[in-house]
Formats: sequence, C-alpha cells, structure tokens
Amino acid sequence: MKIAVDGASATGKSTVCAEVSKRLDILHLDTGAMYRVAGLKAHLLGLDTGADAIGKSVDILLKNLDIDIKYIDGRQREFLDGEDVSLRIREHHISKLASDISAVPTLRAFMVDLQREIAAKQPCILDGRDIGTYVLPNAEYKFFLTAELECRAKRRYSELIARGQNADFDKIKEDIRQRDYNDSNRAFAPLKKADGAVEIDSTKMTVDEVVALMLKVVGHNV
Repeated sequence: MKIAVDGASATGKSTVCAEVSKRLDILHLDTGAMYRVAGLKAHLLGLDTGADAIGKSVDILLKNLDIDIKYIDGRQREFLDGEDVSLRIREHHISKLASDISAVPTLRAFMVDLQREIAAKQPCILDGRDIGTYVLPNAEYKFFLTAELECRAKRRYSELIARGQNADFDKIKEDIRQRDYNDSNRAFAPLKKADGAVEIDSTKMTVDEVVALMLKVVGHNV
C-alpha cells in the first residue's frame, strides 16, 4: 500500500499522516522534514539562497549533505552528519530555507531518489508537496489537504509557542503566504492537487476527523 498526501504549509499533513501510519501499522515518511534537514545544512554552511546564488549554493550543499532517516519508537527522526536534528529543523527560519532550496531540480532529484528507495521497500504513507504528482504518481491512494491561511498561521504559531520558541504571528502568516506562492509557482514539480486525489479542507476539522475520513477512503475500519 502506498498513500500520497500533499498540501501546503501547516495544513496538518505530518500530524494526520503520523496517526494514519499508526492505525494502519505502516511506515510514515515525512518528506518535508528531509528538505528541512537540507535547509538546516544550508544555514550551518552560511549559503546564500537568494535567486542569483541558489544554484551554486545547492551544488555546494549536495557535496556536503549527509542525511539519514531513522525510525525510533515508532516515529521518524532526522539526522544530519550523524546528529539528531529532529527538533532543530522545526525552527521557523528553517522553513523558508527549505522552501528556497527545494525549488532547485538537482536537490529535488536527490531527495526523490532517496524517497522512492525507502518507499519501494515497504507499505508506507508519504506527505509533502509533490508526492502524488511526482514522487509516487502510481500511489493507490492520494489526498490533498487544504486549510484557510489564517487557520494555518494560528496552528504554526501555537506549535512554536508550545516548543518554547519566539514567534510573531504576522510574520508567520506572511511567510506561509510567501511559501504557498513559491511552492505553487516553482518550475519543477510544483505544489498542486494530483489527478484523482481526495481533497480535504481541514479548516474546521479536528485531527481525528481528518484521520477518520482518510481511513474511510482506504477502507480501514475506523
């Protein structure tokens, strides 16, 4: 079984996929987290991710990128250069860096190869922005999660505050708006709803309600 889940920032993809994977007892691969690891490495290297320098920066990044994905106690953990960076990659400024570098075809090709390699080995659910359209176009089940911008900004703000991080709601909202634009308008594998995908607007839905709907679609007894 292969389940592809796409959607913009803060639509709840990772949260619902983690729960679905538990209920179905299958692997959950958070592909967005993989790009965040690359974004963190770009930050640590001090690379320029502006439009004029991004290509050269990604070339440098790929020569220095040691990324590993492990599953510990039933959840995905991300490692960079042998260090567990699962918490560091959730810092808000890493989100923009991940978006900047993810638009570069060479980096996406590197990540997609790794994602397909992992997915080929076992039943799994993957979430990201181009899973159903590009990474796993032949997935048996496809979903596209949406939510209103204000709702998504509130969710991201609450997550950051809960982790003890400083957060500016207006800046978060604008950053999400900008990432929506970047992800939907990049030339290579842009964010869009895959053919045949079930669209779920989670604005007024709880996590449990979204999970229940997804499980119903795949024919699992809720």
